Amino acid sequence: MTDIRKDSVTFITVDENGADQRLDNYLTRLLKGVPKSHIYRIIRSGEIRVNKGRADAMQRLQQGDELRIPPIRLAAKASDGQVVPGAHFPIVYEDDALLVINKPAGVAVHGGSGVSFGVIEQLRKARPDARYLELVHRLDRETSGLLMIAKKRSALVKLHEMIRNDVPQKRYFALALGQWPDKIRHVKLPLHRFHTPSGERMVRVDETLGIYAHTIFTVQQRYRDFTLLEALLRTGRTHQIRVHMQANGCPIAGDEKYGDFSANRELQRHGLKRMFLHAANLVLPHPLTGEELQLQAPLPPELTRFLDTLPQS
Repeated sequence: MTDIRKDSVTFITVDENGADQRLDNYLTRLLKGVPKSHIYRIIRSGEIRVNKGRADAMQRLQQGDELRIPPIRLAAKASDGQVVPGAHFPIVYEDDALLVINKPAGVAVHGGSGVSFGVIEQLRKARPDARYLELVHRLDRETSGLLMIAKKRSALVKLHEMIRNDVPQKRYFALALGQWPDKIRHVKLPLHRFHTPSGERMVRVDETLGIYAHTIFTVQQRYRDFTLLEALLRTGRTHQIRVHMQANGCPIAGDEKYGDFSANRELQRHGLKRMFLHAANLVLPHPLTGEELQLQAPLPPELTRFLDTLPQS
């Protein structure tokens, strides 16, 4: 992508990743760090030109369109002014359309909500020549495992369509507190997102306001006080696995939002210092070729070491 962080007019030619995007959305992605209010102002003032003419924020761009961008001072900083450090993450799969990494626990996928920056900002900093990098989906900060990043807009659009239709098969490993009742259990409990008075985002089971959610839990190993589960998502709701396990009386070990807080303190003293939830397996068609992808990320060493300390039932 052309460097726009300078005090001169820049001309950008729209490529396939920008085709059919609205001008305002295209500029929001292009001018990272520039407030949307400023982007709309320079569009309205005519400082942004498309093929030498004034343009409307809603105008759809075409491949080959030429944009005139006025001088804009940008800095590669997080929302609080902190410089974003570039970072590389373990790569599970990569081609010219899709990047899949093994995200470590404790790293947010993007900045916001009290987090200065996340995986996507660090990847962009580490790959300055990348023309397009966009998150396909999210993982909770304390969840590790497979995370998809689109390298082409056409791939992002197709992947979002797949996700809306619940096409990708996503399997997680989760360690439940207590004894999970069945070898295989289909949990179909509707989930409702809400905010606490302090502004914290939460999810609860709610038969009236909730949206349909379906998880298939399969016991992998029973321990004296825990059960290792595989969770297969049939829908992809926020905090779905965490709330479905809590609602079945077996919250995830180390879950500070929906778990057993006194048990979590004891677990920390015994070596589990994070939530035991890992996105381990992903099966889906390639967004552009249709070829089936079967991707895996093994349990992180800290989780494997903790399991080794547990007596089996």
